Amino acid sequence: MINVAAASVGRQVTVREALQRIDAAAAGILLLVRPDGTFERTVTDGDLRRLLLAGATLDESLEKLAQIESLVLREGYTRQSALELMTTHGIDHLPVMDARGFAVRVIERRELDEQILLSTPHIGTAEREFVEEAFRTNWIAPLGPNVDAFEREMADWVGVPHAAALSSGTAAIHLALVMLDVGPGDIVLCSSLTFAASANPILYLSAVPVFVDSEPESWNMSPRALERALESLIAQGKRPKAIVIVNLYGQSADMDPLLELCRRYDVPVVEDAAESLGARYRDRSSGTFGLIGVFSFNGNKIITTSGGGMLVSADESLVKRARFLATQAREAELHYEHKVVGYNYRMSNILAGVGRGQVRVLADRIAARRRNFERYRQGLSDRTMLEWMPEPQWSFSNRWLSVATLARGYGMDVRTLIRRLAAEGIEARPVWKPMHLQPVFAGTAYFAHDGSVSQDFFDRGICLPSGTNMTESQQDRVIETLQQLLQ
Repeated sequence: MINVAAASVGRQVTVREALQRIDAAAAGILLLVRPDGTFERTVTDGDLRRLLLAGATLDESLEKLAQIESLVLREGYTRQSALELMTTHGIDHLPVMDARGFAVRVIERRELDEQILLSTPHIGTAEREFVEEAFRTNWIAPLGPNVDAFEREMADWVGVPHAAALSSGTAAIHLALVMLDVGPGDIVLCSSLTFAASANPILYLSAVPVFVDSEPESWNMSPRALERALESLIAQGKRPKAIVIVNLYGQSADMDPLLELCRRYDVPVVEDAAESLGARYRDRSSGTFGLIGVFSFNGNKIITTSGGGMLVSADESLVKRARFLATQAREAELHYEHKVVGYNYRMSNILAGVGRGQVRVLADRIAARRRNFERYRQGLSDRTMLEWMPEPQWSFSNRWLSVATLARGYGMDVRTLIRRLAAEGIEARPVWKPMHLQPVFAGTAYFAHDGSVSQDFFDRGICLPSGTNMTESQQDRVIETLQQLLQ
């Protein structure tokens, strides 16, 4: 950062001294100020060279320097507007003026170029060792020792006996529904407040999605809405073939009442824990409550394999079947024999090596995400218009994303806030748009809690930058920007 006082000079300064000041600061810019201290113009080393070429000597003052109107920023500028001005005029520095005409700071392009993203991959050193081992042993093609070990290590971490490493969490949900014999016309219940990947596999199988609202306590599937859905569908003679319960933003749904309803109506559960790896519900790992559990290792998740997923179950036969279907359903014959439709869904040995390294830091990643959330909550505690995603007493959230809502009736809508953060180089996102509101699912049935809780969260919710490789200074910048925007 350029020190304004050190960079400020008057016209009485000599060319030699100005060059020395520029050289010492290594910034390439000085601020020429009038006797009263107000800003007159910027001075670059190029300006000084041109002055010398015009006949000035090193010991002459800057009196002959032309009077020009330099480009400046006024307080209230955005990073985006500053970058656009720099890019348009091919410059790397801009002084910022206060209302009296004094330079209060100098903004450098390198400061403005830094974008704070929502949730970026965080790769360490252990991953490289496993990947290099795959190259050394030529286990490049799909499957191999890293895949086998990654499955064991993930199963041990979450406390289930069996796991299958797959190409994505979406593939895992698809295979789960295939193994539950979901087919054309079958009804599958699904959380509405989720990413499309939770529901798209229902359509892959030409089944019929029916969406269930959230509850305010956990933001996840509402037992009250689920009971209404089950009662209504059973009364119509439409027993659901399966239910996909999603654990949103790193937090488990309230599984006890949900599972009780599913047992009562004999509906098998697929637990979509794509966002909640490492979270717990009553001292048991998220993703281990359904007949089948699903995790994701997409690039934005709490740990990543670049792309990938995992299907887990206490039922060994289901996991074996998943592996079979995921490898094109090839029968154990010398030739290529296929009796059913299969899929190319297995994880590669290289990506599994990345996953093995990531598992070793999973506890640290969870702790870091939770610290991010608490720093936001504490740093913005005086901004009472922000209402943070709760953590019920039965829950331990991995806080995959730090999520809040703007209070009802607050003077700024959440999309305006997100656009203003973007203008400052900060990526934020709305809460997931509920599936029952998505055009692709138009006309599907939807069972609400008491009023549409999921739609309310979508209208008011914001996801803040939450990556584990985000520095404290970056998070401070987010907090300071929000403090300025939320008044």
